[in-house]
Amino acid sequence: MSSVTPFPLIEVSGPPVERGRSYGELARDRIQGSIELYVGSLSKRGLAKPEILDMAIDFAPRVRDWAPHLLDEMEGIAEGAGVSLAEIVLVNARTEVLQLGERKSGKADNPARDEEPDGCTGAVVMPDFTANGRLIHGQNWDWRAECAETSVVLKVLRDDGPDFLTFTEAGGLARSGMNAAGIGLTANYLECERDYRSLGIPLPFIRRRALEAAHFSEAIRIVASTAKSGSNNMMLSTAEGFAVNLECAPDEAFSIYPDRDGLIVHANHWLHMAALSKLKETGLADVPDSLYRDARVRRHLLSNVGHITMDDLKQSLFDDFASPFSVCRPPFRKDTGNLSATVAMIVMEPAAGLMEIAPLPAINRDFARYELTMDQSGAVLAS
Repeated sequence: MSSVTPFPLIEVSGPPVERGRSYGELARDRIQGSIELYVGSLSKRGLAKPEILDMAIDFAPRVRDWAPHLLDEMEGIAEGAGVSLAEIVLVNARTEVLQLGERKSGKADNPARDEEPDGCTGAVVMPDFTANGRLIHGQNWDWRAECAETSVVLKVLRDDGPDFLTFTEAGGLARSGMNAAGIGLTANYLECERDYRSLGIPLPFIRRRALEAAHFSEAIRIVASTAKSGSNNMMLSTAEGFAVNLECAPDEAFSIYPDRDGLIVHANHWLHMAALSKLKETGLADVPDSLYRDARVRRHLLSNVGHITMDDLKQSLFDDFASPFSVCRPPFRKDTGNLSATVAMIVMEPAAGLMEIAPLPAINRDFARYELTMDQSGAVLAS
């Protein structure tokens, strides 16, 4: 891998096809890298590229029925990047397509399967417990180390809703981010026995629609009620000073609220008592470190409760206990042969319109700053 560089900012505007085309042109090389990464992963299972793209494009009609403007934008991205629509859908539906590919190759229940899940550790701190009285929201994203060179920060300036910033794999529509209405979002892997019994909306599209929401309640509705193919944990916050963590099974969501210390901390295992009584946890074989990662972050934050800063949240996410299977994971080769790492640390203060991101934070502590500016009424506008 090359030296660590900040994630490039891709700023786009206009109608969906137009902004998609601009995105594709500006991020062409990184988009090609995203496509090659996942076609390569699935090729290892003996799947040919046409077969892989057929699995991906099958999601397109589902997305068009649910949010036609998202498919329009992906068509623009494909045109701008000089690739097919199916390849852009693959980048966005890679979690679902990788799972379907495992099942097609007969490796879904194989403990030596080629692809491990993308883990994350996320946290939100309520305003009453921070030094400046503003909510803080952040996470580490653990996945393929190569994604440090195939991810971007996308800024979308909209005429039909709030502008937003999102960290995402190049060609993707959203992963983690915040919008001009002060809504923040991060997401973590979860798994249960209900996963992939039927297909729903791929996760990046749900996150994107949540970031397009003008009101916090609409973001909650999108995350909680949209049918999914597999489980996922999504943490939603608002600059108004509230947050909720939604542990989502494909067909049901379980809400977790800030504790008495003003914290929500979540890794990659189910926590809600009702979820634990109704579902079977099936992810811990792949992410046993989840059971201490959230506890380590909470321990760091509790030492500063009442005056927590963005730097305090960063320090908690830099925790290297039990490395390399730590909160902050250095690049290392797993048994599958994949190079795993904490790809990015993302820390946000939505009320200030501030997002800071460090690529590969276990070996790089330099953060790039990405901003949205506040207007006089308190709404957040893109700068």
